[in-house]
Amino acid sequence: MKVLVVRGGWDGHRPVEATEMFLPFLTANGYQVTVSATTAVYADPAVMVATDLIVQCVTMSEIDRAEVAGLRAAVAAGTGFTGWHGGIADSFRASSDYLQLVGGQFATHPSKEPGACGGDETDNFLRHRVDLTALGREHPITAGLDDFELTTEQYWVLHDDLCDVLATTTHPVRPWHPWHRPIVSPAVWTRQWGSGRIVVTTPGHSLDVLANPNVRTVIERGMLWATRTASAS
Repeated sequence: MKVLVVRGGWDGHRPVEATEMFLPFLTANGYQVTVSATTAVYADPAVMVATDLIVQCVTMSEIDRAEVAGLRAAVAAGTGFTGWHGGIADSFRASSDYLQLVGGQFATHPSKEPGACGGDETDNFLRHRVDLTALGREHPITAGLDDFELTTEQYWVLHDDLCDVLATTTHPVRPWHPWHRPIVSPAVWTRQWGSGRIVVTTPGHSLDVLANPNVRTVIERGMLWATRTASAS
């Protein structure tokens, strides 16, 4: 099995260190790992047709038309596609074709009470719960896990009905925020695109969150589940 790890974009999500955390797991499970620091590889048909899984960690950034077309074609043909946090759910904001492929787009991460904010990234670190859905309690990626809590960015995600949601998180009503009822966002979802499987996990802002046993389990199981050989089974 061949896995292509594509990393780059905004340095705040530490794409090199974050992806390196999962390379031993991939190697131990029999994957031949290729790492790319650019999305240009998506436009190389020879590479893409031979790739069974793509792990992407590229926050924001831009992607050209040929690259996103190559990515979409590969997934439709059976290549798995997965990632976490902004590396997949906040990539290539200007590409509607990419957003349609992934099915969910980061909108915001609500902040603490203004008086408690100090002007750094922890202003957006909130204690919140990730709740498994009925589907999530049975799905191979999340079966056997319980609802769990994290203190980190809580992603508010815009999404569509092609997503099969395995876990959600709820943004409560607070006096300093302008919404008037709780908002439920998907926290983990899968998506079928042609013959390919997509898995998105929204927690993963920092290395400590990726090391959380629940988060790491979801990401690692998602890699296995999305892989082309799994999709063909």
